[in-house]
Amino acid sequence: MNRSRVIVFAGSPADKAHFEAIQKALEAFGIPCLTRIASAHKTPKRLLDMIKSYDSEGIPTVYITVAGRSNALSGFVDAATQYPVLACPPPLEEWAICDIWSSLRMPSGVAPALILEPVNVALCAAKLLALKDEALRENIRRFQQQQIDRLIEEDRLIEKNETIEKKNLQEEPRT
Repeated sequence: MNRSRVIVFAGSPADKAHFEAIQKALEAFGIPCLTRIASAHKTPKRLLDMIKSYDSEGIPTVYITVAGRSNALSGFVDAATQYPVLACPPPLEEWAICDIWSSLRMPSGVAPALILEPVNVALCAAKLLALKDEALRENIRRFQQQQIDRLIEEDRLIEKNETIEKKNLQEEPRT
């Protein structure tokens, strides 16, 4: 596998469960992941310094941002790097639609992609990094085959149960 990585920037430690789900999915693909807590609102200079440091290392990187509310984090990171940025805001029922808009409405020239599910954001990051990584493409192929196999097995179980129910209905004595 080529040397590549994902950097997850979380806007708050309150987002821990969400970014841990992303980390777990990335691990399943064999992708190194670093997670940092950084806020575009509260620690902008520190965040810029981190991005500059990571970018200067020359390692193929995908940034994933985990921030809700006014999600300046995704646009801020995207504007500061030439690497892809994927926004994956944590779900918040009370303000969800407003929070999603803050991830969608970006100024011109700022283009983080929005993916709401942790496993899907990890898959997208894997596909971006797999453009030049055959081993990672194979990991993705295996993941996709597992999804197919799981659905086929679920269908077989349903079909088997329906067949048993149909047989039981036919065998019931009529009164």
